Amino acid sequence: MFKCVAIVGATGAVGQEFLSLIDQRNMQAGAIKLLASARSAGKKVFFNGSDLVVEELTPASFDGVDLALFSAGGSISKEYAPIAAEAGCVVVDNSSAFRMDSHTPLVVPEVNPEDARQHNGIIANPNCSTIIMVVPVWPLHKVNPIKRIVVSTYQAASGAGQAAMLELERESREVLAGKTPQPNIFPFQYAFNLFSHNSEVGENGYNTEEMKMVNETRKMFHSDDIQITATCVRVPVMRAHSEAINLQFTNPITPEEVREVLSNAPGVRVVDQRDPQHYPMPIDASGKDEVLVGRIRQDISQPDGCGIDMFVSGDQLLKGAALNAVQIAELL
Repeated sequence: MFKCVAIVGATGAVGQEFLSLIDQRNMQAGAIKLLASARSAGKKVFFNGSDLVVEELTPASFDGVDLALFSAGGSISKEYAPIAAEAGCVVVDNSSAFRMDSHTPLVVPEVNPEDARQHNGIIANPNCSTIIMVVPVWPLHKVNPIKRIVVSTYQAASGAGQAAMLELERESREVLAGKTPQPNIFPFQYAFNLFSHNSEVGENGYNTEEMKMVNETRKMFHSDDIQITATCVRVPVMRAHSEAINLQFTNPITPEEVREVLSNAPGVRVVDQRDPQHYPMPIDASGKDEVLVGRIRQDISQPDGCGIDMFVSGDQLLKGAALNAVQIAELL
């Protein structure tokens, strides 16, 4: 049992999911402490029959706290996560601040739970797109090593936070009313549009989000040999990311074998109905713990039988963020 669990970024979209999951999954905690910026301090959040008051995040916030769930952005994590760890608190951080740090484990419980035990006070939660990809890819990799992954993402507004979700809602109303929307969170109109993920583009032409999928997957799989290429795109969906994934295996594999493996894989639900057609959709994945997997078929461009195509959807706020962090805490 945890004596006290702190939620850093408690008023954000992921912070709210943290609180909901603690209740739903009956996490044993003597006390819950909500932490946020000074402008949110004093707000009340209803939880388990009573109001919790949001406190301002300060260096002294972690006295008596033994678990902290962080989702307040990389700069806050870099400043406060080491302070929390020094105070004897285990931090599960949802930002990118420590993901590629060699001394910080990067964990998806269905993939590499044993790595969580190697922490020095901080455990990193992977990027949402990476999580949703590796949950179904890892069990296949275990039975037939994967040589190459080609992935294209269809990323929901929830990946950019509550303000982005509100912007999509506002813009949709404006377009339907015949108005020209004015974007604030994103550089382009989001409603009825899609565009390349708006993270910074590096010298190699890949943006930060795409390189996260490459580097984080290799770290969790403990393999630098897997060749990975990603194209990440924002789509006007409220929550739940989707991904088209092409896999090249070491040995031939059939769609039937893939379905059998995934039917028994933790955190995965196969949704692969050809007649009538029913495949993974973000509207079905929203609010669900599992990653939905379908469109499982042989890649006809690989005549050696080593290629598989599939399509996945997973709730970005749940398995892509808050749920994965809470599952890490459950491992502890």
